[in-house]
Amino acid sequence: MVAVTLTPRALYEEVAELLRQRIFAAELEPGSWIDEMRLAEAYGISRTPMREALKVLAAEGLVTMKVRRGAYVTEVNEKDQRDVYHLLSLLESDAASVVATEATDEQLQDLQALHAELTAHVAEREKFFEVNERFHMRLLEIANNRWRNQMVADLRKVMKLNRHNSLLKSGRLEESLKEHQAIVDALQSRDAALAAQRMTEHFANGLAAAI
Repeated sequence: MVAVTLTPRALYEEVAELLRQRIFAAELEPGSWIDEMRLAEAYGISRTPMREALKVLAAEGLVTMKVRRGAYVTEVNEKDQRDVYHLLSLLESDAASVVATEATDEQLQDLQALHAELTAHVAEREKFFEVNERFHMRLLEIANNRWRNQMVADLRKVMKLNRHNSLLKSGRLEESLKEHQAIVDALQSRDAALAAQRMTEHFANGLAAAI
């Protein structure tokens, strides 16, 4: 029997999540070098799971590996942002049209409840962002296409690199809330074309606020 070496999967995934959250919180800033040795020592682990964790983040687009220079937090330029928002708009507007025609009344109530929660937190930027993401992911879950869900999840990780830029724009939270209301209204009306249009407009406005 050939000997097989198993990578400690749970450990490197845990490390990847720790680094992911530090990147999202801007503790590790875009463009900054990631000191593998120092972080491995800080976490009390060897460099092997640290390197595996960085490979995971590189596959997600959060980390950029440079030959003979190591790992860096990815910098998202304007073209990157436009490309990500463009794809998210296509994928989520299609999902919205599916939800408008195929969702059950109970599923639409789930989205309405999340919108109500979003309304309650319009003055709290970080909480608003959290609920906003839950709304979008619930809509995708209802649309029930796991391949689309995976693509959106990966794209949203990249989008989070600059999420604070769009949220800090004066009045953007209130604008976003109105756009969500328009999406919910279209879904409740079972108007697939309008739901897709409202979602497209939502991403166009989000991009304008982010760049």
